[in-house]
Amino acid sequence: MEPLWKLAYLLEPAPLTLILTAIAVTFGSAFRALNYGKEMERNRDLSEASITLDRSQALMIPIMSSCSLLLMFYLFSSVSQLLTTFTAIASVSSLYFCFCPYIAHIRSQFGLADPFVTRCCSKSFTRIQGLLLLLCSGTVAAWLVSGHWILNNLLGISLCIAFVSHVRLPNIKICAMLLGCLFVYDIFWVFYSERFFGANVMVSVATQQASNPVHTVANSLSLPGLQLITKKLELPVKIVFPRNLFGGVAPGGNAADYMMLGLGDMAIPAMLLALVLCFDHRKSKEVVNPVELALPKGHKYIWYALSGYVIGLVTALAAGILTHSPQPALLYLVPSTLGPIIIVSWMRKELVELWEGTSPNMNEKIHLTEV
Repeated sequence: MEPLWKLAYLLEPAPLTLILTAIAVTFGSAFRALNYGKEMERNRDLSEASITLDRSQALMIPIMSSCSLLLMFYLFSSVSQLLTTFTAIASVSSLYFCFCPYIAHIRSQFGLADPFVTRCCSKSFTRIQGLLLLLCSGTVAAWLVSGHWILNNLLGISLCIAFVSHVRLPNIKICAMLLGCLFVYDIFWVFYSERFFGANVMVSVATQQASNPVHTVANSLSLPGLQLITKKLELPVKIVFPRNLFGGVAPGGNAADYMMLGLGDMAIPAMLLALVLCFDHRKSKEVVNPVELALPKGHKYIWYALSGYVIGLVTALAAGILTHSPQPALLYLVPSTLGPIIIVSWMRKELVELWEGTSPNMNEKIHLTEV
C-alpha cells in the first residue's frame, strides 16, 4: 500500500488529462446519442436505426466479451492483422459519423451548395460528404503508418461515440442487469483470471500490440520508406496518455510508460448517461443542448450520473496508485453511476417509470405505424 501523498500524482498533467478526456467523451457520447435519435425520428429513417438491447442481449454481452478476451489472449498474434484491418474500417465509419453533423451545420450556416454526386449502398453522397470520407480515411491511414497515440485516441473516441449512439438501453432494469454482469466480468478478469489462466488476461490483452498489415505489405513488396511505417500498433480499444505528458513526473515510472483507460470504461457508463439524458429530454419536452441542461429546470438525472462517473473514475485511479496494481474501473463506476440514479428516482417516485421504461404515447404509436 502506497502512502496517501502519492495521490498528488492525480494532479499531474497525464492523469488530469485522462480524467477530463474521459468525462468529455462520456458526456459527449450520451449527448450525440440523444441527437442521433432525434435525427432518425425527424427524418423517419429507420435504415440506420439504433439497436435497443433486450434482456437476452444484455446477458450475452459479458459472455461474448469473455470469449473475445480469451480468443485474443491465446490467438492474438494470429488474428492481430485481421483485427487491425477490421478496426481501421470501423474507425473510418465512426469518424465519418462523428464529424458529419458538424459538416452539415457548417453547410447550412453558410448556405453552401452541395449537389449529390453519387449513390452508394442506397445512400446519396454529396461532394462535401465525399471529401469528409477521404479525410477520415486519410486520418486512419496516418494512424496505420505512424501509430501515434493522439491518432489512437481520436479513433478510440470516435468508436465510443458511434457505439453509444447505435446501441441503446430501453430502461434502468436492463441497464442494471447489464452493468451488474459487467461489474462481475471486470472484477473476475482483472483480479482472478491469473489463478485460472496463469496471467492477468485483461491486462495482457489490453497491453498487447497488434501487427501492422501496412508494414507487412510494404515489406513484402520492398516499398521505399519502410522504416517510416511502424511495425506494431496499439489498437484503439483504449485511450492512452504518456505519463511524462507536458513534462510531468510519474512516481516510480519512466518516460515510456502510458496511462490507459479502456473504451468500455467510457462507453458502458455513457449508455446509462444516454438513457437518463433521453428521460430528462422526455420530461422537459424541450430542445436539449449543453447550455439548457445547466439551467435548474426539470429533472436532470444526467448530472447525478455524470457526477457519479467523475467520483468513480477518480476513485479507480486513486486505488490504482495506492495499490500499485491494475484496477477494474467498473468496480467503482457501476455503483457510483447507477446508485445515485436509483436513489434519486426512488425519492422522486419515478423509479418505476425509469425501471420499466416509458411506453410510447399516441403520437409515437401513429408515427411508428406510418413508418
